[in-house]
Amino acid sequence: MAGKSMQAVHYSGYGGGAAGLKHVEVPIPSPKKDEILLKLEATSINPFDWKVQKGMLRPFLPPKFPFIPCVDVTGEVAEVGPGVRSFKAGDKVVAMLNVSSSGGLAEYAVAPVPFTVSRPPELSPVEGAGLPTAAVTALQALKAAGTKFGGTDEPSNVLITAASGGVGHFVVQLAKLANLHVTATCGARNLELVKSLGADEVLDYKTPDGASLKSPSNRKYDFVIHCTTGIAWSTFEPNLTTNGKVIDITPSVKAVATCVLKKVTFSKKKLVPLLLAPKMEDLNFVVELVKEGKIKTVVDSRHPLSKAEEAWAKSIDGHATGKIIVEM
Repeated sequence: MAGKSMQAVHYSGYGGGAAGLKHVEVPIPSPKKDEILLKLEATSINPFDWKVQKGMLRPFLPPKFPFIPCVDVTGEVAEVGPGVRSFKAGDKVVAMLNVSSSGGLAEYAVAPVPFTVSRPPELSPVEGAGLPTAAVTALQALKAAGTKFGGTDEPSNVLITAASGGVGHFVVQLAKLANLHVTATCGARNLELVKSLGADEVLDYKTPDGASLKSPSNRKYDFVIHCTTGIAWSTFEPNLTTNGKVIDITPSVKAVATCVLKKVTFSKKKLVPLLLAPKMEDLNFVVELVKEGKIKTVVDSRHPLSKAEEAWAKSIDGHATGKIIVEM
C-alpha cells in the first residue's frame, strides 16, 4: 500500500465540534510489528472521541494534530506487519485501535493485534463496530460489581442508568444473561426498547421516581452501573443495600473524591470509578455472545464516511439510542 492514498476525516485542533472535522486525502498507513492494516468497513463514535476533540484530555490526547478519531472498527485485513501469524490478508475482524493514534474515520487503519479478534459471518460489520468500547465497558463494569457470568451468581438487584445508550443497552442484556434483577432508567421514548432488552423494571428518568432512582417494587440495589452524569451520591445512597456499590463508567473529579471519602471513612457503601482496560478475551467474549444471538448491538443510525460530521453532531447531542455507526 506504500505510496497510495485514502479518504479520511480529521481535525486540526481542539474544539470546533462537527464543524471542526475536515475531509482529506492522506497516505495509507503501514503496519509495524504486531500490527495489521485494515480496509475498514465500519466504525462507531463514542463520547470519548469528541471529548478528546474538546480538549478534556489535553495535553495527552491527541499526541499531535491533525488527528483522525475513532477507535472501534470492523474491517478486512489488507496487510500484516512483521511477526504477525494470527491473521492473514482477507480475514474479517473486529478491533479496537490504539487510542493515541486512533484512525477509525478513514478507509484504512492500522490495528494492534492484541486488541483484534476474528469477526464471524453471523456478526455484521455494523454490529461489530459497536462492540469494542461499549460492550467491553459494560462487561467490565458488571465484573467490577462481582458478576461472574458462570451460572454461579447470587441473586442481585442492579440499577442501570442511561440504559438505552451505547453502553447501557449492553449492560441490560449482559445483566439479564447473569440472571440479575434489572431496574433501568431511560427517556420515555425508549421505555419499550429497554424492556425488550430484558429489563424487569424501567423508569422514565424525567419522572419523580425516575429522578430519585426509586425501584417500582421498592427493592434496594446491590449495585448500580452508572452510565450517565449529573446524579449526586446523595441520590444513590438511600437506594443501595448495606454493602451497595455504584460503578461509575464516566467518573468526574467529584466522583473520584467521593470514592476516596468512602474509603477513608470505612463506608460499606462504595463508589467505584471504572476506566476501560482493553482485553482481547473480553472482546472475544462479547463477539461470541452476539454470534450466539444472546446479545445484540442496537444501532441508532448509520452514516457514510462522506457525512461523518452528521454522526459526530448526533453523538455530541447526547440522545442516541444505542450506537452511532459510520460506514466506509
